Amino acid sequence: MLSNNNSAPSTEQPMKATNNLRTAMSTLSHAKIVPRPSKTRGGGDHGWLKTKHTFSFAGWYDPRYTQFGSLRVLNEDRVEPGQGFPTHFHQNAEIFSYILSGELTHRDSMQKRGAESTDKDKFYRMRPGDVQFTTGGRGISHSEYNEDSQGTNEWTHFLQIWALPWKRNLPPIYHTSTFSAEEKRKGFVTIITPLKAGVNATLEEEKAAVPAKEGTIPVHADLVFSAGIIPPGETFTYTVGGGDAVTSKSDRKVYVHFPETKGGKSKIRLDGREILNEGDGAYVTHVNANDALKVESIGEAEAEVVIIDSE
Repeated sequence: MLSNNNSAPSTEQPMKATNNLRTAMSTLSHAKIVPRPSKTRGGGDHGWLKTKHTFSFAGWYDPRYTQFGSLRVLNEDRVEPGQGFPTHFHQNAEIFSYILSGELTHRDSMQKRGAESTDKDKFYRMRPGDVQFTTGGRGISHSEYNEDSQGTNEWTHFLQIWALPWKRNLPPIYHTSTFSAEEKRKGFVTIITPLKAGVNATLEEEKAAVPAKEGTIPVHADLVFSAGIIPPGETFTYTVGGGDAVTSKSDRKVYVHFPETKGGKSKIRLDGREILNEGDGAYVTHVNANDALKVESIGEAEAEVVIIDSE
């Protein structure tokens, strides 16, 4: 999964020049960065749903791409207006939806389509900037639809991400929060951090749901999820491990995903060396908590980038 198929330069001198340039620009010379081209993703076009899978999912399986650290699923989905995922069951997975454009309405198994509730954990119409997190635990059911409440006829574009929890059969729970585009244009915003009480949390601590970093959503894994929207020509720095947010400080596994949001007009460069186009990703290994990963926006349009950083 982590093999690098980049061909080597044909002569010794260009190789030395390239390596010297990379060393000069890199702040993580000890890190290994392996790009994951978009063309290697699975998925399909189901008419109402156009989906791309970074890791093996549903009807697509590739033994090279099964998981990376705690990261098990990373799907980039587009859902037609009036369509969506009917009530379905989840168990023993930490699942979060990150909205890129359009709207996606969540209802739990007690909420009928069309009915609304003041309880956002039972009903919530997500829009860009919203993140909904679900601990499947011992079992939970919900539905997600593009109800097109404003009649805009806009497809919903979102990321669905699953992490493997540190313990099975946890109490199921929802969390929904909004993280503004304005803040994400200033630097990487931390969205999800581990449950502060850790793997041995009591039932009371589970209900309190205090995250390692205030203002974030708690996850049952040693994982941090962050996002940024990088203006053209600017560079954002991601701090591995979210500083003191994680327990495992060494040999972190960082996955960078670059969603397809600007029709190919945005482009990024990681650590001054690897260039990614929209839809691409990258595996970053041999890094430790507090290492600094630089992400440059080198395209014509701003680049929305998400980072999943796990033990």
